[in-house]
Amino acid sequence: MKKTVIFIILIVVLAISCEKDDICADGTATTPSLVIDLYDASSPEDLEFAFDLLIYGIGSNTDSVLTDYEIVDVNQLVLPLKTHESPTQFVLISDAYLDDNGTEDDDTDDFYTGSNRDTITVGYVLSEEYVSRACGYRTIYTNITLTIEPDDDNWLLSRTPLTDDQIIDDEDEAHFSITH
Repeated sequence: MKKTVIFIILIVVLAISCEKDDICADGTATTPSLVIDLYDASSPEDLEFAFDLLIYGIGSNTDSVLTDYEIVDVNQLVLPLKTHESPTQFVLISDAYLDDNGTEDDDTDDFYTGSNRDTITVGYVLSEEYVSRACGYRTIYTNITLTIEPDDDNWLLSRTPLTDDQIIDDEDEAHFSITH
């Protein structure tokens, strides 16, 4: 009898001490990225692919190629923004290719090049929004500005904000359009 009572008490104590897992569920809103649609300059209502596009971010002690934008053909960009400071800058290289510097077997001297480089600067004000104990906080971007840095040969021609409130709080729709 004592063993049965002790066993029941042990089961009750174990059941009471269990906690829900702190796992951030798939589909939970997290820090959003900037979404940009690319349009044809001669027909601004038509999406236009940028071919052999390479994008890298500037800053944070290193310039690194964005994982999904290493010589690709795209008509929409989804760019991550810095969560700790503003602004974020990106270099977009059209018709990019990998130059092996004449040494096919030696990858250490390879570099990316292309026909035209344009730099965009995205400015914003940062704010945080509490999501949950498991997910923590997410960053919301407000007062968004996007500037195409002028040079002698811009392939990115103009930009238009597509949201009136200039807030990036989701990735459901494009925030800017750029013609090229």
